[in-house]
Amino acid sequence: MARYHQETLLILTKTYPAPSRNHREISCVAAINQIGEMRRLFPIPFRLLDGEQQFHRWEWVNARITKAKDDHRPESFKVDIDSIERIHKMGTNKGWAERMQWIAPHFLPNYDALEARRQATGQTLGFIHPSDFTLIIEPSDAPDWTPEEQAKLIQDGLFDTTEAKTRFLLKKVPFDFYYSYTCQTPEEQTRYKHKLTDWEVDALYWNCQKDYGQNWEKYFRLRLEADFSQNKEIAFLMGTMHRFPDQWLIVGLVYPPKSMARQQAFLLPPNG
Repeated sequence: MARYHQETLLILTKTYPAPSRNHREISCVAAINQIGEMRRLFPIPFRLLDGEQQFHRWEWVNARITKAKDDHRPESFKVDIDSIERIHKMGTNKGWAERMQWIAPHFLPNYDALEARRQATGQTLGFIHPSDFTLIIEPSDAPDWTPEEQAKLIQDGLFDTTEAKTRFLLKKVPFDFYYSYTCQTPEEQTRYKHKLTDWEVDALYWNCQKDYGQNWEKYFRLRLEADFSQNKEIAFLMGTMHRFPDQWLIVGLVYPPKSMARQQAFLLPPNG
């Protein structure tokens, strides 16, 4: 029987839901515990949770967790869903200083350093700061759910409440979003491309599509390119895939104001 223990966790991000055989739909959540260790919490049927349990980014929660048996990545833990207890949320403006204190130790100088650390220690979560970035939008190879995925989405989930049963069916985003970006290495500037799986990005797509129709891409890019470039100091929270632990994704975006980021030495890697 799995041995659970209690941890206090700072929620960093969650991925867009995917169909699940056991839970109808699930998300992966990244967090930092009270002693500064990274955690990957999975599977979490977030949209199906009771409203009081639906935590937010930069919110502290209590939960009972246990090391995932079928996921050998060191940060991966299973959560006792019923044990989730929200504590308090950090602020937004002044709160950035506190947020940076927690995430700064997990910055790597560049993507190459992130991958080198994975090969050496197995660690599969970490932050990097791109020198520049460009948003790439590609039509999805499968713009809608397969019949098998649709069957999962209409089943009864293990954690369904009466409220959950009335929520709209999860829609699949018909596009894939990537950042093509540059990192500075000791030798040169190197270009990379990684897929975005941050729930906020996909939610932005649906909002832009609803508000602007066929012009959605203009406003989508304004947020993820122009606004981030001009007003924010963007960083990527990188994580690997369960089935392919050497393949990285951008699982979350962090974007403090430029002045705040520089004031707090946000871009300095460990021992930088």
